[in-house]
Amino acid sequence: MSPYLALGILLIYFFILITISIVTSKGADSNSFFTANKSVPWWLVAFGMIGTSISGVTFISVPGAVGAKFFSYFQMVLGFTVGYVFIATVLMPLYYKLNLISIYGYLKTRFGFWSYKTGSAFFLLSRTLGSAVRLYVAAKVLQIAIYDPLGVPFEISVILTILLIWVYTFKGGIQTIVITDTLQTFFLISAVAMTIYLISNQLGLGFSEMASKVYNSPMSETFFFSGGWGDAKNFFKLFISGAFIAIVMTGLDQDLMQKNLTCKNIKEAQKNMFWFTITLVIVNIMFLSLGALLYMYAYQKGIEIPKSTDDLYPMMALKVFSGSEFGLAGILVGVTFLIGITAATYASSDSALTALTTAFSIDFMDVENKVEAQRMRIKNRVHIAFSIIFVIVILIFNKLNSTDVISAVYQIASYTYGPLLGLFAYGIYTKKPVIDKYVPFICIAAPILTYFTVMLVENNFGYKFGFENLLLNGLYTIIGLMIFRGKQ
Repeated sequence: MSPYLALGILLIYFFILITISIVTSKGADSNSFFTANKSVPWWLVAFGMIGTSISGVTFISVPGAVGAKFFSYFQMVLGFTVGYVFIATVLMPLYYKLNLISIYGYLKTRFGFWSYKTGSAFFLLSRTLGSAVRLYVAAKVLQIAIYDPLGVPFEISVILTILLIWVYTFKGGIQTIVITDTLQTFFLISAVAMTIYLISNQLGLGFSEMASKVYNSPMSETFFFSGGWGDAKNFFKLFISGAFIAIVMTGLDQDLMQKNLTCKNIKEAQKNMFWFTITLVIVNIMFLSLGALLYMYAYQKGIEIPKSTDDLYPMMALKVFSGSEFGLAGILVGVTFLIGITAATYASSDSALTALTTAFSIDFMDVENKVEAQRMRIKNRVHIAFSIIFVIVILIFNKLNSTDVISAVYQIASYTYGPLLGLFAYGIYTKKPVIDKYVPFICIAAPILTYFTVMLVENNFGYKFGFENLLLNGLYTIIGLMIFRGKQ
């Protein structure tokens, strides 16, 4: 694909986003930025959350991983559904009952000042690292497709990427994000659907034949029970991990919950969560099916599989299918892929930037107790600061990353979200207080103990930890809270 064509597509895409931002942010105040005045229809939130949840990591890594891990990822997706039901029935009623803007306000009500600050701080750390990884994925793709041929260094392209996000989110905040995420979700689903259509057409398959071929392929094997708990594809391991990952990365995450809190009331928010769950399962089936079809086509045509499976979908979309022999359909696949990866990543990252700004402004700058002019001034400064932090973290990750991207995101989450899991679980399922001043030390000690436990077990017993270290981390946090529980 011509880099000039790709650049033109990108500019048009962001022109649309900025136009939406201008329209939706007219007359916007700080309440619009933080809560959208609780006026967003549930179905709009549900559809837009798909793009936020999927991100560029899923967009690239899940299809590529099918070659080695088959459909085992779907076991984790089934676990997600259990986690989302818990969020809708336990966590969201709690947040609405307390009328929260920052969900970590619950910790202040339940435990006290230091618990509140600690919970929010761990979210800020978790979301900054996780979103930087996701943005890194998109930045690398855009670098290959556009900036390398034009001679633009990676550092400059990253700055441009963050600048574009800042431009269309700085004023409207969550009120703008809900609309832009809906558009971006449409683009990423269209990209997957278009690629599936092209491959099916090239292989001479109708829809039912394509579905049958994927279903009967060895790569579609989904459930793995025989390998035991030590198997990375084990059903129980992935299912349980998926449930808890959904709880912490959605239910205990200001980003995703901030969208839910824009609904008018708890009933609409719960309706949004249930429909979001159903849609997310269907979309993940599409991603896994796409992965199987990409490998089938590559094997049939003798196309060499790249060493990094994350490169498979970008290579096929931007280099193979964009060739002249595929005609207009091939060009559309390249165009929709470029828009899709951009949409998937920006849908995740723009809302993360807004959520980080919200959490820091509410939890650390106390904007709720400021007059409107002060609220806007603080919000704008915090928004700029997190944009700069994103650039720095992405560049550091680019130098240090040496592992599979999707695993990196979840491994980061397992260590930084673990204390949040422990705090909320202890708060919801016990009535016991804690000695508030010790909570920051407990939450710092838990990930450290988890890390050394993982190293000890893996080096001496041969067991390989996956995402279950999230549970171990949360358990250490709960034990610490029990040891330092306060008087009733």
